[in-house]
Amino acid sequence: MLAAIDRTLELHRARRLTDSLFAEVQPEALYDRGIPERHRVLFYLGHLEAFDWNQIGRAALSLPPVSESLDQLFAFGIDPPPGQLPTDRPEDWPTVGQTLDYAKRVRAHVDAVIEQAPDVAASIAVEHRLMHAETFAYILHNLPLDRRVAAPAVVATSRASSPIPRFIEIPAGTATLGRASGTGFGWDNEFGAHSERVPAFSIGKHKVTNGDYLAFVEDGGPVPHYWLRAGLGWKYRAFASELPLPLDWPVYASHNLAAAYAAWAGKRLPTEAQFQRAAFGTPDGDWRRYPWGDQPPDHGGRGNFDFDRRDPVSVTATPQGDSAFGVSQLVGNGWEWTRSVFAPFPGFEPFPSYPGYSANFFDDGHFVLKGAAPVTDRALIRATFRNWFRPHYAYAYTTFRLVED
Repeated sequence: MLAAIDRTLELHRARRLTDSLFAEVQPEALYDRGIPERHRVLFYLGHLEAFDWNQIGRAALSLPPVSESLDQLFAFGIDPPPGQLPTDRPEDWPTVGQTLDYAKRVRAHVDAVIEQAPDVAASIAVEHRLMHAETFAYILHNLPLDRRVAAPAVVATSRASSPIPRFIEIPAGTATLGRASGTGFGWDNEFGAHSERVPAFSIGKHKVTNGDYLAFVEDGGPVPHYWLRAGLGWKYRAFASELPLPLDWPVYASHNLAAAYAAWAGKRLPTEAQFQRAAFGTPDGDWRRYPWGDQPPDHGGRGNFDFDRRDPVSVTATPQGDSAFGVSQLVGNGWEWTRSVFAPFPGFEPFPSYPGYSANFFDDGHFVLKGAAPVTDRALIRATFRNWFRPHYAYAYTTFRLVED
């Protein structure tokens, strides 16, 4: 958890990150909805501040609201099932000026009391903001370029073809899932440390690439969200430009598309336990903090994460991040789908101040993802962190690899 001396620094670091992302939106686009299933951009300007106050000021310290109506209006995001899109109108929201004034007042209140807050409340606020930095990055990606402040275009570094698919044998052994209480901060779904015996299996050394997936499309498979038809070929909608399809970048795909590709290839997606064993286990039975060892995430070539880039790199680009078994990019360059339904670990207990964080999604309608994306902050890169989405959700930076079991 965050020590009292660090919490203000970490919160301000997280604010700088989200503020820099909000600054990339043209003012006239603040009422746009970049993704049909998500709120308008303006919501996020208020949401991050409302969440901080609702957790730190109201839930943890029993302080009065900054604004009863806005504390509630901006309290929660949305995750509608397929076919149930939001229907609000721009005029249903406060003005930009009202929202920015609210955010300014909340920040002053939070800064005045954060050092009095419990460690858990401070950590929840910081990590929630960092998760939303990632969410907002791909919301920005889905806004038209003319609705954004100009960003530098990506210089694609891509091979002419994908690497030849290769599978690595993972011997039978134990996977460690979850974390024990008293071992630092984790979200409620991370707790419930336990071991699971995993039979021997083989796993792709690399994530499935655009080049791999292209053969599926040419055979009639569904087209990924970030691909664009270009004559007889394909282009890729990168964060700030359109590129010739980078064949050796991982394909961003929904769970539905990933599962369909796996079935077409005669293979499967890994379980959460298989991912954990391949990523953090070792041939001699030890356990690593990260796939590459115990050194913390940095910008030294172990992976594409922590906003190094807004787009992927080649699946062969970061061999220093390989796991003990030789599997590449299990952390970074895109979250990885598993076939495991998002569910609680044994002994699950929700956060009293945020009871719906995980429990609202234990509905057999979301699947677990592991790893990290290019825009996943370093604070969220840990072996026990679990992400989840609905199987049709196509906008997040989600990838996959195959297993034979």
